[in-house]
Amino acid sequence: ISYTTITDEHQAVRTAIGVFDVSHMGEFIVKGKDALAFLQSATSNDVSKLQPGDVQYSCLPNKKGGIVDDLLVYRLDDVAEMTTEGEMTFMLVVNASNETKDWRWLKRLARPFDVKLQNISTKTGLIAVQGPKAAEALKKLTDLDLSDMKYYSFRRGRFAGCNNVIVSATGYTGSGGFEIYAKNKDIAKIWDKVFKAGEKYGIKPAGLGARDTLRLEMGYCLYGNDINDTTSPLEAGLGWITKLGKSADFPSKERLVKQKTEGVKRKLVGFVLDERRVPRHDYVIESKRGATIGVVTSGTHSPTLDKPIGMGYVKVKYAELGAKIMVVAGSKKLEATIVKIPFVQPGV
Repeated sequence: ISYTTITDEHQAVRTAIGVFDVSHMGEFIVKGKDALAFLQSATSNDVSKLQPGDVQYSCLPNKKGGIVDDLLVYRLDDVAEMTTEGEMTFMLVVNASNETKDWRWLKRLARPFDVKLQNISTKTGLIAVQGPKAAEALKKLTDLDLSDMKYYSFRRGRFAGCNNVIVSATGYTGSGGFEIYAKNKDIAKIWDKVFKAGEKYGIKPAGLGARDTLRLEMGYCLYGNDINDTTSPLEAGLGWITKLGKSADFPSKERLVKQKTEGVKRKLVGFVLDERRVPRHDYVIESKRGATIGVVTSGTHSPTLDKPIGMGYVKVKYAELGAKIMVVAGSKKLEATIVKIPFVQPGV
């Protein structure tokens, strides 16, 4: 959860560099003649927009309008290296808790396609080097041009003396930085070299506690809290990764088109509490008049704002910015104000 304190690690990421060991994440390789067509039929975003070296945030819709998982899609192949059949290669990065579920789901969906799936999760290590000083510290470890790497892109090459490393300008903190994928046998060596390179910048290891406070300040959804098998991507504010206009059909596409046309009944919102008590997952949300209008999905004390913040689903008519709501914490009701997400401005 933490190496020192959550606040200390949080501030290191916001102001300098923090490093997360997220090797528990799942990684799948998808390749073959139908790789693109398969992913178009399995994911909500438009994979055809990806060029080699691009990364895309997306989700796997289920057949009931909910979300199997949210994920990253990497286009790994180089156009110059593509086979005469035009095969493409992708890497999917999924949540650790959903790895088995996602793998089974994708294997079922892949049956009609000429595509090969490989689960490389147990062979792959991953660290996230996040913060405004990350590029400056890491540039001495590689010939890859990190300073010129656009957000949601990656490069593959030699890093910290190790070959075939993916350095990706992605992360879950809103403070910039990189995610580094390497073979398991290389990741400890990379970790040590990253810390040596970042020593003069105040680099610190960071745990899952700071990862949660950082992502919540940005309003990033956490699977199992803010999104799950029963939440619609449109309710969750993920319409921007749900490309209903693409020609390929994906699970629940018709249902989501109807939902977009008719409008959602509830909406994921952010709120700030007036008191010091932190809202917790599954706390009931009421209107000022005492009607039950929703539920808290995530809550924490924001180190940047020094006040409690949260996210939750509320009925649409109560979801206006500036509206007052009540968070029910046992016998106490805590007043909160709906605010625009993100809670803090990103450093990307």
